[in-house]
Amino acid sequence: MAGFDDPGVFFSDALNAGEANEGAPAFTQVQSRFRDFIRQFHEGHFNYKYRDALKRQYNLGQFWLEINLDDLASFDDVLAEKLMKQPAEHLPLLEEAAKEVADEVTAPRPEGEEKVEDIQVILSSDANPSSLRALKSETVSRLIKIPGIIVSASGIKAKATKISIQCRSCRNVIPNLPVKPGLEGYVMPRKCNTEQAGRPKCPLDPYFIIPDKCHCVDYQILKLQELPESIPQGEIPRHLQLYCERYLCERAVPGTRACVLAIYSIKKVAQSKRDGKERAIVGVRSAYLRVVGIKIEGEGLGSITSQPISATEEEQFRRLAASPDVHERLANSIAPSIYGAKDIKKAIACLLFGGSRKRLPDGLNRRGDINVLLLGDPGTAKSQLLKFVEKVSPIGVYTSGKGSSAAGLTASVIRDPATRNFVMEGGAMVLADGGVVCIDEFDKMREDDRVAIHEAMEQQTISIAKAGITTTLNSRCSVLAAANSIFGRWDDTKGEDNIDFMPTILSRFDMIFIVKDEHDQARDITLAKHIISVHMNSGQVDNDPKEGELSLSFLKRFIGFCRSRCGPRLSATAGEKLRSRYVLMRSGTVQLEKASEKRLSIPITVRQLEAVIRISESLAKMQLQPFATDTHVNEALRLFQVSTLDAAMSGSLAGAEGFTTDEDHETLSRIEKQLKKRFAVGSQVSEQNIIQDFLRQKYPERSILKVIHAMIRRGELQHRMQRKMLYRLS
Repeated sequence: MAGFDDPGVFFSDALNAGEANEGAPAFTQVQSRFRDFIRQFHEGHFNYKYRDALKRQYNLGQFWLEINLDDLASFDDVLAEKLMKQPAEHLPLLEEAAKEVADEVTAPRPEGEEKVEDIQVILSSDANPSSLRALKSETVSRLIKIPGIIVSASGIKAKATKISIQCRSCRNVIPNLPVKPGLEGYVMPRKCNTEQAGRPKCPLDPYFIIPDKCHCVDYQILKLQELPESIPQGEIPRHLQLYCERYLCERAVPGTRACVLAIYSIKKVAQSKRDGKERAIVGVRSAYLRVVGIKIEGEGLGSITSQPISATEEEQFRRLAASPDVHERLANSIAPSIYGAKDIKKAIACLLFGGSRKRLPDGLNRRGDINVLLLGDPGTAKSQLLKFVEKVSPIGVYTSGKGSSAAGLTASVIRDPATRNFVMEGGAMVLADGGVVCIDEFDKMREDDRVAIHEAMEQQTISIAKAGITTTLNSRCSVLAAANSIFGRWDDTKGEDNIDFMPTILSRFDMIFIVKDEHDQARDITLAKHIISVHMNSGQVDNDPKEGELSLSFLKRFIGFCRSRCGPRLSATAGEKLRSRYVLMRSGTVQLEKASEKRLSIPITVRQLEAVIRISESLAKMQLQPFATDTHVNEALRLFQVSTLDAAMSGSLAGAEGFTTDEDHETLSRIEKQLKKRFAVGSQVSEQNIIQDFLRQKYPERSILKVIHAMIRRGELQHRMQRKMLYRLS
């Protein structure tokens, strides 16, 4: 900093201050060319694109102009190359040219508005984006395009662009000193340059900033994380700080997928504080992006890195959607290496396409995403299905229940170590907005963490009220969860004791499958042959799918195409059929096929009715049809029958909302009333004696156990044998 010790050197200029005389004519010529571009560029029939846009924006009080680099290259490719290679020097010239053109096109202005406002130029480009991992030291100070996910956002702050400083001793004022753009600051002069006869020299570091005479702009700090699909296996996602100012602030919230056009910049690295002062490490700089343009991607498209769909591909997609067996082909293409599980694969196909999201006239939203839960034995390829769905979904996030907390799944509020302010970071369900989040080992999650995703699964929002931050984030994603039973393997004699889920979480799943590892010799032989053939042929390079199957890339693009182009609704006849079926099931007059032994009818609730509607819409979306017909409703009812209703019929979901018959409910109530009369709250009881007493009264043993275990969980009774059993187990 020796240059600042000399009298007469007051500030450093980012725009080649030392070569001002040599570069001034060149910069003047460049600014003139920028001015000609804004004035003269037109697109057919003399539609002056940027001149008219500038006038319209200025009159509306929005002092910014968006310029496409491809338009600039078609006008003057040398000028565009200069802007891309030296954006820090040429972007201020472009903004100054835009200000001069705005002065011309808005004249004459009303009285009192003679001053022309500064114009912010926002750049855009149709070039292919580069990877965040490809940024090297050679890229510094160049214009780059990077895709990613916004994971956190700070509040709006003020940054000075021009400051005025004053000497404490002689009161000399130096006005309008320019400050470097971005996160770089201004280095204050060490000495006062005023020399007066008869006065002692001013001391060192005499200057202070006059706040009232500073010109400031708004700025915001964002954190960009690379896309999950571009992260190498086993690597930690990389982050980069974004600096946005003026009209680029508040364009993105956490969880948004965005493509950023920015200047790759560097800033000083501060060491830890010692003696209350920060010391910078000499020669070491950290990177950040000074944003000059940001494009928010459309919901659920996942098209940041994918190529646009060509006419040939669209024709292939429409031909596939028109085929009558499209659902079968999609089910066969989902994890083809996994044998069987046809209905589960069909349900996963419905989950990948999803229903239609609806906004009601009163402002409320109804979700269109389908949630599926796979319950059952280990070794039944549940985790493999989850991994495949993560790959084939346009936006997919995979997480394990044991290694995920409530904050990691939803959102967290943390303190920024640099500024000590609170910032918000989105979790897995926020990052999967518009796609699928796969949660493995769902039963291993803590109950508190599982409760945190209730709102995200049904309302598809995440509300945060922490550390003075009160906001709502979007989590419009489907949930595919896999869980095991309590006893490791599924025990048919235990019924609902196999699972440890609350009714509130179970009712949020549209389809619940019980996956059992059943012993069948013929099935075991076929399964063994299939697995052996998979292992034997794994080394062969064969990229062609089997007959009737679709390749992974084709399936992924087809799902993205259907989700973006189609939003079906129920037809009148299908709605009438579904209404009558729902009323019959609620009234208990429809007997289930597999209920012939007990002849019990299981009522469903409105949530299950909406689940059938969403499945019907997803089946219509596969065929790119605008309305769901009777055929779609019949298939949706069949899938609902083989999943949730069969699980409820086996007694596994007897505690879930809408899955307890009236007769069972009366039996449970009578048993609970008798127990409460016989025992005070907190009494120690012998389970065996109680069971024997109630069996003499002709009560079913399963109902007795259910009430006893429920009262023990609530703390109303204590198990007398519990300590002895624990001692024996240890």
